[in-house]
Amino acid sequence: MQAWRVHTHGEPREVMRLEEAPEPEPREGEVKLRVRAANVNFPDALLCRGQYQIRPPLPFTPGVEICGETEDGRRVIANPSLPYGGFAEYVTAPEAALLPAPDSLDDAEAAALHIGYQTGWFGLHRRAALQAGETLLVHAAAGGVGSAAVQLGKAAGASVIGVAGGKDKVRTAEELGCDLVIDRTAEDIAARVKEFTGGRGADVVYDPVGGDAHTASAKCVAFEGRIVIVGFASGTIPTPALSHALVKNYSLLGLHWGLYAAKDPGSVRACHTELTRLAAEGAIKPLVSERVPLSGAADAVQRLADGSTTGRLVVLPSAGAAR
Repeated sequence: MQAWRVHTHGEPREVMRLEEAPEPEPREGEVKLRVRAANVNFPDALLCRGQYQIRPPLPFTPGVEICGETEDGRRVIANPSLPYGGFAEYVTAPEAALLPAPDSLDDAEAAALHIGYQTGWFGLHRRAALQAGETLLVHAAAGGVGSAAVQLGKAAGASVIGVAGGKDKVRTAEELGCDLVIDRTAEDIAARVKEFTGGRGADVVYDPVGGDAHTASAKCVAFEGRIVIVGFASGTIPTPALSHALVKNYSLLGLHWGLYAAKDPGSVRACHTELTRLAAEGAIKPLVSERVPLSGAADAVQRLADGSTTGRLVVLPSAGAAR
């Protein structure tokens, strides 16, 4: 089969190689899947750089999220078992963790439903307890993770403020249905949030960026507000002043979705049922901006790492497999 493999750590475009590789053999408790679509995630770039919390042995294939097909023809969503990731024609995955791909979504959309939307749902509902009528501030609102949070916030009845960088990303965030979009390259985030909320601030902040985004969030979070820390796509991990959280009476909430998958898999399946319902109703729909062939996977991962993309980039190993 063809597979992208990483033999040494570095930037994705430099270290990912498209090669002929043996098809992976499932271990006990695993199944073999044909990859119909593989979503590109920021962890894929971190894997290539050797900066992810999981460091698979070299060589490995990145690609942590797929829509695949079982031997009996079922479409499923899966997290491949590394080192045999999704940027390949075949993967293996734990059978107990397979989830049915929603009929309302095509392969590329289904591949992009899992990690980003599960992270958003657990962050907004389990961690922050977002309520209808509250104000949600989403950083990187035009990206894959941010766009999922925007849709989930709107589905929950919140008023959503999106932060994006540049005219194209602002336009994307507006099309997603944000009630207000702030261009971080030209506007003061905190001032615009305070203006929009009549001085109250944002009840919930969803932050996959870190760095300056966190600084702005702390300035405009509301009384008893909640800042959900999802990741650090900016490359800068903030060091918040805990005295500030004390004085302003807000909460800092960490969100590591993988812990739910490990410690409470039943909650992951229940969340998928809810996401499937929302997708069937049209309340959520993954924003797939590009469908790229297998040959374009390295470039897609690099562009995501560079922050130059909107929505989701999805790799289709076989054009004939795309539904």
